[in-house]
Amino acid sequence: MGETMPRAGIAELLNLTRVLASGHLMQHAGDKRSFTSRFEAALAGKIGVKHALAVNSGTSGLITALTAAGIGPGDEVLIPAYTWVSTAIAPLAVGAVPILVDIDETLTIDAEDLERKISPYTRAIIPVHMVNHVCCMDKIMAVAERHELIVIEDACQAVGITYKGRRVGSIGDAGVFSFNHYKNMSSGEGGALLTNNSSLHHRAKVYHDVGSYFQEFRTNSFDFSGCNLRISELTGAVLHAQLRKLDGHLAHLKRARVKKLKAPNFSGVQLSPHHDIQDAVGLTFLFDSAGEAKRFAEKNRGVVVISDIKKYDYLSWLPVLQKCRNDPRKDPFLSAKRDITYSPDMCSKTLDILSRSCLVTAS
Repeated sequence: MGETMPRAGIAELLNLTRVLASGHLMQHAGDKRSFTSRFEAALAGKIGVKHALAVNSGTSGLITALTAAGIGPGDEVLIPAYTWVSTAIAPLAVGAVPILVDIDETLTIDAEDLERKISPYTRAIIPVHMVNHVCCMDKIMAVAERHELIVIEDACQAVGITYKGRRVGSIGDAGVFSFNHYKNMSSGEGGALLTNNSSLHHRAKVYHDVGSYFQEFRTNSFDFSGCNLRISELTGAVLHAQLRKLDGHLAHLKRARVKKLKAPNFSGVQLSPHHDIQDAVGLTFLFDSAGEAKRFAEKNRGVVVISDIKKYDYLSWLPVLQKCRNDPRKDPFLSAKRDITYSPDMCSKTLDILSRSCLVTAS
């Protein structure tokens, strides 16, 4: 959200030139040390996981992670009521149903409401690190452990951010990044799945590449039919260059945050609570009423009331709320064999918090 992505430059251009000159635009068409494979290895090392898999979008990463984790028809997946719609669409894509959980004033999933929403059908949690704000992963992982649930971190809006010394995306069973235009790293489009679980990684590789049984990573374990969610070498070349800029870009965002906090117009305004304030990057303010938040945004350039960004609260997820499917025979809500009800007021706490929170978007 906002113009936060690092700018492309000479390094990206040189990588793209090398790919074009080679004539091998697919990641499997050239030598084994493709830009894509080098990017995956470097990303895994930077984030602190064993495996990283490049995919063509953050949405594809979420769907691949759920598929690899064995989530499917009849299962429930807990997601926050404040996120991009892909977090809700991904469970539907694998035949599961999303169950909405309130956020708290940190703008991330409320661990207490999370535990309240667990049912005998719950299989997974997708906590979302929104607008560079980190979830309380300690509490989330404790809830998951108590109930034997899978945790897939949606870190699409927080690539590279840390939580108590660990990079987000490395804490749950899997993590997902997005590299579209507005993210901390950008190749226009693109994404990645990260995990320390070798079996999950293998299943993800099978799913993301319809020709996986021809590829060198095939093992003797059971393989299944996949999709084509790969990236091209052109995307891999850009990401390989962008990754080297990530930490510098995040350092710039932190410095900018500190500078903004010293501005006279922000003096004395209450910051939103944060789960790791020492490494905070995003900047949001919390007010006692929606009216106060609105007046503050009107007086300050580059500040917006979060509830005015309609596309991120659950009321805008019409395909989910209206249970729209392209084919009734593949309807996850029928597979659930129980009543799954969505209503406008089901997460009213979330709507209240968003109406009282302001996001600073200007660079």
